[in-house]
Amino acid sequence: MKKFVVVLSMILAFVLSVPAYAHFQMIYSPDSVPKSRKMNLKLVFTHPFEAGHTMDIGKDDKGKIHPPVAFGVMHKEKKKDLLKDLKPIIFASITNKGKAYEAGVRLRGMGDYIFYFVPAPYYEGSEDVYIQHCTKVIFNVAGAPTDWDAPVGDPLPVEIVPLDKPYALWVGNVFRGVVTCGGKPVPGAEIEVEYLNHDVEGNAFVKEAKVEAPHDAMITQTIKADVNGVFVFGIPKAGWWGFAALGAGGDLKHNGKELSQDAVIWVQALDMK
Repeated sequence: MKKFVVVLSMILAFVLSVPAYAHFQMIYSPDSVPKSRKMNLKLVFTHPFEAGHTMDIGKDDKGKIHPPVAFGVMHKEKKKDLLKDLKPIIFASITNKGKAYEAGVRLRGMGDYIFYFVPAPYYEGSEDVYIQHCTKVIFNVAGAPTDWDAPVGDPLPVEIVPLDKPYALWVGNVFRGVVTCGGKPVPGAEIEVEYLNHDVEGNAFVKEAKVEAPHDAMITQTIKADVNGVFVFGIPKAGWWGFAALGAGGDLKHNGKELSQDAVIWVQALDMK
């Protein structure tokens, strides 16, 4: 019996020592100010800093894959449904492969294009909870700002509204955003932040990392919003940065289990040369 207790304690100590890296839904293209108006977007649910385990988007607790709830673009206050343009792909991390999507899109005219995505909730077995990342990213054509700071609203139940142009950031700038639920600020929201640490080639992460974290706490950084739902983050390195406001949707359930409905935004910073 004593031996069993010792073994069990060792197992628990090992499990608790394993870092739980953050989940991030991505809507990826290399450049926030694209060189071509024809773009291919990759929609991947993964751990971006480590290029780690890639999840099957929309998988429930029985292993069934459910289709996305919404995918579209907002340009000059007009929204366009792009669900029909999503095509299933298999995306490879450096540890596994997962079910993801891609979409070929065309940016017509100058200004801002806010792409948004609402997947079906994903069941995370290690935590026995569902996760739904309501995600958006803004691309710009010709440097003409239009609606980068406008909330998308429906169909996004939660979102991060930027207070700084997310495609016009130098390294060393700060990025500010407002976490909202149903259009209202979420006071004290907890935001996880990760750097896209591996380039994407085709439908896979490249193996080589851009930086090495000195310890696990630096892989996923955590910041808090103020009483008005506003957060600030200083950007230390060029590339894509993801912000995920955890549980922004409040206390929710899905299939009888806890649902964490998180608001996600991606921004890109550039080196000043």
